[in-house]
Amino acid sequence: MQVREGYADFRGHRTWFRVTGDLNSGRLPLIVAHGGPGCTHDYVDSFKDLASTGRAVVHYDQLGNGRSTHLRDAASDFWTVELFLAELNNLVAHLGIRDYALLGQSWGGMLGAEHAVRQPAGLKALIIANSPASMDLWCEAAHELRQALPAEVQATLLQHENAGTTDSAEYRAASDVFYARHVCRLDPVPDDVARTYAAIDDDPTVYHAMNGPTEFHVIGSMRHWSIIDRLSRIQVPTLLISGRYDEATPATVQPFADGIADVRWQIFEQSSHMPHVEEREACMACVAAFLEQPQLET
Repeated sequence: MQVREGYADFRGHRTWFRVTGDLNSGRLPLIVAHGGPGCTHDYVDSFKDLASTGRAVVHYDQLGNGRSTHLRDAASDFWTVELFLAELNNLVAHLGIRDYALLGQSWGGMLGAEHAVRQPAGLKALIIANSPASMDLWCEAAHELRQALPAEVQATLLQHENAGTTDSAEYRAASDVFYARHVCRLDPVPDDVARTYAAIDDDPTVYHAMNGPTEFHVIGSMRHWSIIDRLSRIQVPTLLISGRYDEATPATVQPFADGIADVRWQIFEQSSHMPHVEEREACMACVAAFLEQPQLET
């Protein structure tokens, strides 16, 4: 399998990318946008499996993360949706891609929706995986899921959030209970996922600025983000993916199903937030089948 890595210059910085497969194969390439904001491509690396279908798969690390330029001293207001949209557009242009499908996971799906509502000419299909249509809905869902945690875990989380000590080992341990239920249910956590967790720990700049200290304590700039009132602008075929135990609960995904004209939704019954690792084969088959639609062939 052909694999190419490189960097795209972006506003004086560099965006790392990897292309698995041949961009000139004649099949619609798939660009994969990772979550966070502030994760790395590692935990969504499994989508490279789709290159076996003959289409190129493009992974990249968003600015501030992974192998791309880190900016630990950047002000919080540097990190915006518009910044990451511009970076995505720059990458598409750098690679000389004309038509493409975009898969975004979690925050990547929010970014993908923002990209799609702008109706770029080259976007032919969208996959929104494990993403909320609004952060108010996300926080409401997180609150409900927290209420089902053991009472002592709930108390520990609340204690440290109120005290501002979310960097403590005790808070991390309590958070892990939530993560094991609603982020990735595999034990042990796969190496790809563990590498992303470690990367966030090493440089949480973007994650803390836009999200917050954990998945369920959102206090960053994305706290009140919503795309619900703009979803009718998405005019490409769209696949929604979520897990039965997902922190992106059905209530957070439903507006996508209601607001996008050409949409279908697959819920993976044995997964939480990462069906692409929790039910890898089934998830890849689902995405591959979606991309096989005749109208998506270039």
